[in-house]
Amino acid sequence: MKTNMNVLFKSMQKDDKKEILKFEIKGSEDAGDEMELFELSGSIVVLSLEVGGDDVCGDISAEFVSMQRDSKKTVMKFGIKGDKDDKAQQLYKFAGRNVTLGVAPSQMSIEEFNEPREGMRGTINPDGTIDVEDKNQMTIDEAAAAAEDEGEDGPPMPESDDDLPF
Repeated sequence: MKTNMNVLFKSMQKDDKKEILKFEIKGSEDAGDEMELFELSGSIVVLSLEVGGDDVCGDISAEFVSMQRDSKKTVMKFGIKGDKDDKAQQLYKFAGRNVTLGVAPSQMSIEEFNEPREGMRGTINPDGTIDVEDKNQMTIDEAAAAAEDEGEDGPPMPESDDDLPF
């Protein structure tokens, strides 16, 4: 069940792995909706944002990091991991404005949300070079030695025209 609330999009900031979105609910206007959101805190949710009735970014999966309430406001924090569609980039221009926030439970678990992305692991050095953590990666010295072993003519070719070089 989706919960829609009129909230202040307080801020958006990027840390090393995710975008952190902060929303504020002023007073106790939507106390009933807040109780439903407390149950979702700490889980994965699907967010949607509307400004003036127009959808801003579609549905985004996010981690509902926390929900803190005091006498004047309720602050909700959501974490969005590296979004390949760059939906998060579209949100920056709406920070500081009142928006309609839609929050719905997601079928995704925290473990699935936090799984590492596929790809090569490595580190970027200050000079701009990259050290890749791949045991099968050939070094420049190994490549030069292999080129010398093959000679100037390239790899060995088959003796017969019928044999393919593969």
